[in-house]
Amino acid sequence: MEATSFAVEAAATWPALTRWERAETGRALRRLGWTYGEIMEVLPVGKGTLAGWCKEIRLTSEQIEAIKARRPPGVRTGIPVDTQRKRRLEIGDICDKARSEAAQLLKEPLWVAGTVLYWAEGAKTTNDLSLVNTDPIALRLFITWVRRYLCPEAGFVLSLHLHEGNDEPAAFAYWRRAVGLEAARFTKTFIKPRGTGHRKNLLPHGVCRVRVRRSSDHWNRVMAWIEAIREPLRESTGTIPPGR
Repeated sequence: MEATSFAVEAAATWPALTRWERAETGRALRRLGWTYGEIMEVLPVGKGTLAGWCKEIRLTSEQIEAIKARRPPGVRTGIPVDTQRKRRLEIGDICDKARSEAAQLLKEPLWVAGTVLYWAEGAKTTNDLSLVNTDPIALRLFITWVRRYLCPEAGFVLSLHLHEGNDEPAAFAYWRRAVGLEAARFTKTFIKPRGTGHRKNLLPHGVCRVRVRRSSDHWNRVMAWIEAIREPLRESTGTIPPGR
């Protein structure tokens, strides 16, 4: 089906579409190389909503050239601009340097211990360097490792996951002492309400998350360190899949 015919049909059936179907329709037209303006001419959707639907879609160089050809000379409206190129290059440099330094750092037990701990327990789906655990010794290791290998002046923020009935002020005091961050700030506590399947062996002080402030660069560096450890293991065993 031609893109124009598809768009006309989508516009005619728009009121009956579910939210997911509307989003898929907008994404389908974007994948076909339409600009946001062209999509909004046939679909009743705002640019902000459309941009949210299509944020992961990257047009090909051929599609971008086709958009340019549809524009009058000197008009750049609708032509995608790669606003993240500089940041991607920065991250690439950080990761390259991290992989290079890992060869020397592998000789240091503290670095290996901290990197493997983060590999096992750390946050790997966001750009925030953080570790969640019930063991204060593991969290102390994480803090020491961050200060030793990433940033001596790193700032930390704590957050707790408690069950209903836990003493929140007491938990704050406990974790500040336990991890050695007496002046640490806590973000909002998550409290699990009582209900079916509620645990009987409640942790009196809950679970603590230690997050490093302004840690995007550090997170990318650590992900490269983990890859540097994974690679020889993958080659020797053949059992460790790629990815983070």
